[in-house]
Amino acid sequence: MAHFSTTADPQQITTEISSKANTVIVLDFETTGLSPNQGDRAIEIGAVMLKDGIVIDRFQQLMNPGFRVSGFIESYTGISNQMLSGAAPCDEVMDQFADFIADYNLVAHNASFDQRFLDAELKSIGRDYRGEFACSMLIARRLYQDAPNHKLGSLIHYKQIEHDGVFHRALADSEMTADLWLVMLDDLKQDHRIQNPEFTLMQMITKQSKANVNRYLSSYGR
Repeated sequence: MAHFSTTADPQQITTEISSKANTVIVLDFETTGLSPNQGDRAIEIGAVMLKDGIVIDRFQQLMNPGFRVSGFIESYTGISNQMLSGAAPCDEVMDQFADFIADYNLVAHNASFDQRFLDAELKSIGRDYRGEFACSMLIARRLYQDAPNHKLGSLIHYKQIEHDGVFHRALADSEMTADLWLVMLDDLKQDHRIQNPEFTLMQMITKQSKANVNRYLSSYGR
C-alpha cells in the first residue's frame, strides 16, 4: 500500500501549478538499472509533497517489475526479490502516483535519471503530468562549489542536515532531498536576499556558469 501522512486529496490541494519553489513534490526512484530504454523498470517510488515549505504528504510503495532483480540491485537498494514478489505491479503503482503528482512541479537529485523513469513508466499506462522538473544536484553544484562532491549523502553531511543514515531507499532519499531543497531556498534568502524564490529561478540557476552564478543571483529581481 502507498503510505500517506495526511488524508488530503492532492488534486483538491491545488488546481494550478504553483510558481513557488517551496511548493513542489520531491521524488526518488529505485530501479533495476540505469535505463528504461534498456528494459529497466522502477521497483520503488518515494515522494514528499511540500506546500509553502512544509511537508504535507508522502508517498511510498514498492512495485513488482515483472522479473527478478540482480543481486547487485538487491544489495545496493536493500530491496529483495522476496519483498518485490508481493508488491503491486508497476502499472498499478504508477497510476496511483500520477494521481498523487496532480499539478505540482517536481524535484529530484540527479533529476534526469528520475525523469527518464517517470516518463517511461507513465507513458506505458497512458498517463502524463503537467509540472516541470528541477535538479537539486545541478543547483547544489552552483550554490555549493566548495563541497567535496555533490552526491546526496555528501551534501547532507556538508550542510549538516540530520538524517537516519538510510540511503538508497526511495522515501528516505526523497526526504533528504526535500531537506536539502529547503536549505538551498533558505541559503538564497540569507546569502542573496531572495525571498520566496520562484521555481523558474531554481531552474535558471542550473543554466548559469559557476563563475557567473553569484552575479546572476545578485542581480535577480533588481
